[in-house]
Amino acid sequence: MYLATTDAVAKTSEQSEVRRGRVAGPVLALGAVSLVTDISSEMVTAVLPLYFVLQLGLSPLQFGFLDGLYNGVTALVRLAGGYAADRGGRHKLVAGGGYALSALSRLGLLLAGGATAGIGAALAADRIGKGVRTAPRDALISLSSPPDTLGRAFGVHRAMDTTGALLGPLAAFALLWATADAYDAVFVVSFCFGLLGVLMLVAFVPNSGAPAAPRPRAPAVRRPGAWRSGALGLVRVPAFRRVLVAAALLGAATIGDSFLYLLLQRRLDFAISWFPLLPLGAAAVYLLLAVPAGRLADRVGRRVPFLAGHVALLGGYVLLLAPTDGWPLLIGVLLLLGVFYAATDGVLMALVAPVVAQERRASGMAVLQTGQALARLVAAAGFGAAWTLWGVQAALTCAVLALTVALAGAAALLRPSEKSPGGPS
Repeated sequence: MYLATTDAVAKTSEQSEVRRGRVAGPVLALGAVSLVTDISSEMVTAVLPLYFVLQLGLSPLQFGFLDGLYNGVTALVRLAGGYAADRGGRHKLVAGGGYALSALSRLGLLLAGGATAGIGAALAADRIGKGVRTAPRDALISLSSPPDTLGRAFGVHRAMDTTGALLGPLAAFALLWATADAYDAVFVVSFCFGLLGVLMLVAFVPNSGAPAAPRPRAPAVRRPGAWRSGALGLVRVPAFRRVLVAAALLGAATIGDSFLYLLLQRRLDFAISWFPLLPLGAAAVYLLLAVPAGRLADRVGRRVPFLAGHVALLGGYVLLLAPTDGWPLLIGVLLLLGVFYAATDGVLMALVAPVVAQERRASGMAVLQTGQALARLVAAAGFGAAWTLWGVQAALTCAVLALTVALAGAAALLRPSEKSPGGPS
């Protein structure tokens, strides 16, 4: 009798912890892996805009294409990664392969010796690794968390991920300063962090079939005819299709962080040696707001912060068009960019998870991420072309108009899916 009462109390206590939104162990472990991996990747990517535009002398059109390609090359491998992860529930295995490929790409940069083709191949390998791992990783997060706490779970993960993004440029800056611009040292240290991330995934992240924390079965749209044709059959599910089209529409009006940083450097004319530190401002804001934004999404519905984040991005575009200058411009743009990411990145995954069946969770997230990546590829190339042909003011004006129209369309698309304060389903 005593044992039964004790078990009941323990079970009630455990359930109350879940209701309070306690973040599951696998989410924290994946957050730690992402933190270390992002230190590795951001050590390299922080200097890419300088390398392409200021050192190689590429035009804005060329940089726009490369920037979009750098972010869009993951499109097809995201689908393959999601499909492979769903077959037999191999989310950890597929994600681990992606992390390992990204780590090895650092050695590719080291061996390239400054050759453009070698550097391009190494960067492509890094993006392929990221594309392979992203959907299985996000599926693991959603499958390890109760449906009503998805916003907080993704917020915690993104906060830890962003901590790595914050530390990476600092580490690169410190290494370059200490070694008199020895980029080989950056690549070696970056590889070591990437390898550490892989080892942490193997040691601390459980397989998707055996989550560390109990979780109720998430409600999902089940339409057998839609699932038979594979991942792309998801687009025939109305609730999923609305989220996909809204995300792609907004992605097609998002010009990319690198352009914003280049515009800030152009307007403020600061020393280029400080350029790699610009992402730190946005990352710091993202880090502070990711968890509160996730909690807010769980309470008021994920559609609200998702759209509000794009309104913040629109404010950043407008600020760059305004006559504001000096520190107010720098702080304002970085603040709004950080708000944008905090309110949209993890929230979008929490928005779509409840409308995708568990056995297709990675595939559904891969389709969504692919649509968004391809849309941003178009946006980056389009903004680069507009800047080259018409000048920066005209290009920014077009971006403001495009994002305004996209926001109106996304608000109309997502409204029917908002049936309850807790989520989009």
